[in-house]
Amino acid sequence: MSDEFGMVEPQEGEAFGDEWEEIDVSDDEADRIARRKDRDFDEFRIRLKDADQFKVEQSVFDDATFAAIYKLVQDGYIDAFGGPISTGKEANVFEALGGEEDDVAVKIYRINASDFRHMRDYLEGDPRFENIGHDKGQVVRAWVRKEFANLERAQRAGVRVPKPIAVQRNVLVMELVGLVEDRARRLSEVNVENPQTAYEVVREYMRRLHRAGLVHGDLSEYNLIIHEGELVVIDLGQAVTVHHPNAEEFLRRDCHNVANFFRRQGADADGDSLYEFVTADEDE
Repeated sequence: MSDEFGMVEPQEGEAFGDEWEEIDVSDDEADRIARRKDRDFDEFRIRLKDADQFKVEQSVFDDATFAAIYKLVQDGYIDAFGGPISTGKEANVFEALGGEEDDVAVKIYRINASDFRHMRDYLEGDPRFENIGHDKGQVVRAWVRKEFANLERAQRAGVRVPKPIAVQRNVLVMELVGLVEDRARRLSEVNVENPQTAYEVVREYMRRLHRAGLVHGDLSEYNLIIHEGELVVIDLGQAVTVHHPNAEEFLRRDCHNVANFFRRQGADADGDSLYEFVTADEDE
């Protein structure tokens, strides 16, 4: 395989089993800060609301969201905000300066605008959220914590994803892949010069995810980006465990979407064969 689209290595450690980290979706420090509303937080909230990049979001970012950002600033994960990278139906992503003088991405989910029913389809059946309630705010917080946990697990398994840095309520801080003025391109936006090599990297990442107990659930040319010669898998919020009742359906859909794209690019790719490759036992 050529140097282009080289793969990252799995992190050393014990092999994955059926263990799943417990994810707490109860009120956290950000909720307590929002309820307390001391002078320091009130001053911070007013400054943030007056910032140009947040003025249009005042109707969808509640006080607890500003409290989550305040807590991440206090904890040293965010030093300063830059401009928006993307604006979606459920979340906005901003460029920011991180505590280590590195550029980071801050993904802020709008609790009032998020598709509650869509999220529940991916949360129900996940062993980490067996007792998730029907409160919309709790579901969105669960979704964000799930995305953080999925990114951690994918990274440990040797899948190139944005490095997760911190999470607080409905706000996720992660590695910024590319810059606002030179953003990384989705595969849907480029002509892949070495489609066979790229396909082999993607299918290996899909297999590593599966062996780590995860299925992406929405993988296609729109959730794969190229940055500095690397293929990066993004948007793992909806990724489910292999125990999810719809995991096989989601995986087969991922396989056909990925294979169809790369076949159009000229690679030798087939959805059924990709599924067999991804689910093969490790000794095969």
